Amino acid sequence: MTAMEFKLEVVVIPVTDVDRAKAFYADGCGFHVDVDQELSPEFRVVQLTPPGSGCSVTFGKGMAAMEPGTLKGVQLCVADIDAAQALYAARGVPVTPVRHHDGTGFVDGRGDDWNSFFFFDDPDGNSWAVQESPKMRAAAAG
Repeated sequence: MTAMEFKLEVVVIPVTDVDRAKAFYADGCGFHVDVDQELSPEFRVVQLTPPGSGCSVTFGKGMAAMEPGTLKGVQLCVADIDAAQALYAARGVPVTPVRHHDGTGFVDGRGDDWNSFFFFDDPDGNSWAVQESPKMRAAAAG
């Protein structure tokens, strides 16, 4: 018997203002807008995909049963944490400094492999982490 594959395709993000969220994720985070459809005054769906990701995010009107700001811990991985943090900061995303976990909590500065992060919240308070991936760094180096 072959192994069954399960691919994460979409994460639903609860937001209060669809247009504000779309601008934040598209302009601030650089996500590609895949879909923006309003099927009725009560239902609108916006789907965006981070560059290079196989998983998208979606939000809209009439979709999420979650309260805006309650999605915590969604994580992106990048090849260069410093460049990604600088890019988001330049685009106006409210990012933390690059941090690592020292065993008791997060402190400023880079860590070892898989232990360099920065964090940000969207306008509704949904929280994201961005982590440097040694695998992606090695692939980018060629």
